[in-house]
Amino acid sequence: MSQTSSLPGAAGAVAAPRRWWTLTTVALAQLMVVLDSTVVNIALPSAQTDLGFSNGERQWIVTAYSLAFGSLLLLGGRLSDLIGRKRTFIIGLIGFALASALGGAAGSFGMLVFARALQGAFGALLAPTALAVLTTTFTVPKERARAFGVFGAIAGAGGAIGLLLGGFLTEKLDWRWNLYINVVIAIVAVIGALVFVKTVPREGARPRLDVPGTILVSGALFSLVYGFSNAETDGWGSGLTWGFLAAAGILLVAFVLWQRRAAHPLLPLHIVLDRNRGAAYASVTIAGAGMFGVFLFVTYYLQTSLDYTPIRTGLSFLPMIGMLVLAAQLSTNIFVPRFGPKIMVPFGMTLAALGMFLLTNLGVHSTYAANVLPALMVLGFGMGSIMPASIQTATLGVDRGHAGVASAMVNTSQQVGGSIGTALLNTLAATAAANYLTSHVAGATTTAARASIAAEAAVHSYATAYWYGAAFFAFGAILAALLFRTKSDTAARAAAAASLHGAGAGAGAGSGTGSGSAEAPEPVVAH
Repeated sequence: MSQTSSLPGAAGAVAAPRRWWTLTTVALAQLMVVLDSTVVNIALPSAQTDLGFSNGERQWIVTAYSLAFGSLLLLGGRLSDLIGRKRTFIIGLIGFALASALGGAAGSFGMLVFARALQGAFGALLAPTALAVLTTTFTVPKERARAFGVFGAIAGAGGAIGLLLGGFLTEKLDWRWNLYINVVIAIVAVIGALVFVKTVPREGARPRLDVPGTILVSGALFSLVYGFSNAETDGWGSGLTWGFLAAAGILLVAFVLWQRRAAHPLLPLHIVLDRNRGAAYASVTIAGAGMFGVFLFVTYYLQTSLDYTPIRTGLSFLPMIGMLVLAAQLSTNIFVPRFGPKIMVPFGMTLAALGMFLLTNLGVHSTYAANVLPALMVLGFGMGSIMPASIQTATLGVDRGHAGVASAMVNTSQQVGGSIGTALLNTLAATAAANYLTSHVAGATTTAARASIAAEAAVHSYATAYWYGAAFFAFGAILAALLFRTKSDTAARAAAAASLHGAGAGAGAGSGTGSGSAEAPEPVVAH
């Protein structure tokens, strides 16, 4: 097979057999990783009661996972390029399942934290590999769009599905089943991987792992995630917060400088410097930061202000999931091919900002049907327009040898966005609640009056988070509109690159395929 035909979307691409079963397998793996963040959150109160850890220690159940996951994503993506995607995919599934089983059986706080860190490490191996498998399996443009529509819907809706599943498992079974469920999913996915995921032979020489680059970027991402996590608990005035964030900045600069001279860079800079891909990564980051406000603060509002049970809270997000799936399918099959990401991503960002604005009107006596439901449906449609277009563009046209690390950048962007959203929105909400109580509690002379003011303060803090979430999405709409290329410009560049590649094919015959040959055909894409 020629180099050109192996590229996603390239002319002459041949559809892989049993590719839709491969999509099902990859979707299961992605769902397992994405829902894990919220499904465990629902289980935290029950786990805390059972294992007896403090409120201060509770955050480490979440932080241990996010630190390992966020800091090792680029390494995980590169390993899939080096040792093979099928092998890496199966190792990630088995490791994630074993770590989940260890967490479910944990008899102490320390064991649970250790298991969560292991989950994060294997999740960092699994998540980018799953996307890379999808990228290299679906090479026919129309089918690729459909596959990425499904993948994008799962990436956007996984958190809400986790709330629903976590509520059911916690209420009906036991908090430990929020971890054991991963074992069941992983067994099915491993069988699917063994049967349906094809082993792709390597083209050209096998590159070496960039050890200095791996150390630099893993340290940078660890410091970044830890810095924002520490800001959530200790505040923005903490020296530890700013120390880690400063270290992250220094290490990232050192990583970029090293990538410019490394013989086998961990993250070839042309991947992120491509204008469309850079815009896609930025859009995923902003969407991740903004969506945190929906899952966290709407969950708080439903359970504390409207007294919903965990199961009822999860069910309340179902209309949002439905709208997200609908929008994802419409976008990938109709709108993105016609208008391109330059139209669809800003459109989705604008809708999401509108949904956040609607949530700012929630009060203590609001109702779900009249006030919460419309906002969630608008948000769902907005996210369904953002994620598939962004994820597909982020991996489109990447050489097969770099598909893993390009896919890892998608997950890294989402993880960093979530960490930023967690720290910023939680801090802003806590400050707003404290200020509201300070200015109103003086006039409360009875217990009932103080309780009423406390309830109003909580709702006011949620509204503050929604306003900032709306600002995130509004900024994302402007940035996406400016950065993404127009569909006609992208098509013209692709045609020119294809013409140049075709003209140089004869001259390049017999030149061999060394490690640097992956760079040349990279622009041959069909957007």
